[in-house]
Amino acid sequence: MTASSQVMAALRDQLANGSLAGTWALDPARSTATLRSKSVWGLVTVKGVFRDVQGSGTVSPAGEVTGSIVIASGSVDTRNAKRDQHLRSADFFLSEKYPSITFSLEKLAITGGGMTVSGQLTVRDQARPISFPATVTLAGDGEVALDAAVEVDRSEFGLRWNQLGMVSMHNMITLHAVFARQ
Repeated sequence: MTASSQVMAALRDQLANGSLAGTWALDPARSTATLRSKSVWGLVTVKGVFRDVQGSGTVSPAGEVTGSIVIASGSVDTRNAKRDQHLRSADFFLSEKYPSITFSLEKLAITGGGMTVSGQLTVRDQARPISFPATVTLAGDGEVALDAAVEVDRSEFGLRWNQLGMVSMHNMITLHAVFARQ
């Protein structure tokens, strides 16, 4: 049995026996949300980080998991003030009107050595169902870390600005979310 299969088996057992039941809070100091996108017709990779990430979750005694992760759209930081201002504008996030990007967890499906996370992603008040693979790390001190890389087509959320076709519509969002039991 591989290490990831062992972790998934342990997670499945802990969800089934109720030992993970309770309320969990995301530790914003140890969690990150980053983005990557291609620009200049795919020749340049733009990287950024969202500086404000919040979240919480609940595990029922039956092992059902729900929760949300909320990213402040205005906290985007690409290390280029002019670009960051543009990303916060009406061409992209419209952060003043839509301050949050939210993922609402609806279901975790554990399979062999992995996990599929399913829920709703909401950007600019447009919600879309999304599923993606994730890995989980169980810490003995009441912490769980979730890691995922999700490709998002920003045009599905109304972010269609693309001067001269220079910017990719496909963006990679990478999440490292550390949750601690409350």
